Amino acid sequence: MPAKIPATVITGFLGAGKTTLIRHLLANAGGKRIALIINEFGDLGVDGDILRGCGDEACADEDIVELSNGCICCTVAEDFVPTMEALLARETPPDHIVIETSGLALPQPLVRAFNWPEISTRVTVDGVVTVVDGRAVFDGRFAHDVAAVDAQRRSDENLDHETPLSELFEDQIACADMIVVNKSDLLEPDSADALVAQLKSGSRSGVQVVRTAMGVMPVDVLLGQNMAAEGDTEARHEIHHHHHHDDDADGDDHHADHDHHHDHDHDAFESFVVTRGEITDHARFARQLAEVISAHDILRLKGFAAVAGKPMRLTFQAVGPRVDSYFDQPFGAGDARETRLVVIGQAGLDRAAIETALRA
Repeated sequence: MPAKIPATVITGFLGAGKTTLIRHLLANAGGKRIALIINEFGDLGVDGDILRGCGDEACADEDIVELSNGCICCTVAEDFVPTMEALLARETPPDHIVIETSGLALPQPLVRAFNWPEISTRVTVDGVVTVVDGRAVFDGRFAHDVAAVDAQRRSDENLDHETPLSELFEDQIACADMIVVNKSDLLEPDSADALVAQLKSGSRSGVQVVRTAMGVMPVDVLLGQNMAAEGDTEARHEIHHHHHHDDDADGDDHHADHDHHHDHDHDAFESFVVTRGEITDHARFARQLAEVISAHDILRLKGFAAVAGKPMRLTFQAVGPRVDSYFDQPFGAGDARETRLVVIGQAGLDRAAIETALRA
């Protein structure tokens, strides 16, 4: 049975920066075949740089389009399930599926739709990412341009028009596995810290709150969360019940952010490698990793360990405090029996303290 294809759901209000985040993701996919499900191609605001050789007319027929960089774009069309089935039926199915949804249609029903028998055996929800406009949320507005969000609501008679944005926002936070605080460069550091703390307290435990500017996020932090969210829908229940349909997406404010391309690609994130000798007790070492990750707010940790007396290499993958480990392959004859871990987190990690703790 082939492994399930992971799907990441990206939600957030108009103007939060979902489009910028997705464009950055596609540009840095590194050969991963990413399928992108959006409502309409026009919404993505990609003139020609991503949809090369594909005029809007050609792309507008509810259809799947192969992009120049190995990405596949498809519109939600009438219904989510047929769209997914068409994607899964391709000769070379995607490595990862990214679904962009407006913050007005909540992510919860979409996550539940992954339990449909036609797709549940073949796809899993890797994680729900909620993108928020840090400045707007800090100011209590929830969206940069509330009038634009209201206009978007009014234009769709299937959406509920009554619920305050603050409640829709709480639902997005309740469903999130990761909250991306975009435009955090527009906040004073103290304000940004206060906002991160507030969002952490409003979300489920273990949810990562990450700050970014210009939608810049390392691909391996955004994808590869392994949450299997569809099996855990009770924990992320809507707080507010709205009447709406689940398959609408939106186009973000894609004009404001693109004019000044800062080249601070990964200044906001850093990674480093920690090596140490063999470990003796792998269950204890996994607990030690979880403690270090929690103490230092590490986003991802991956690598392998040599366990005393075992010929196989023990591989570790951690997303936040959840640590998975399995023996994957024997050490080769010439390989040093060492433990080697890659640590990824927001800039400013206390590298010396982390190295000491991982080598303890």
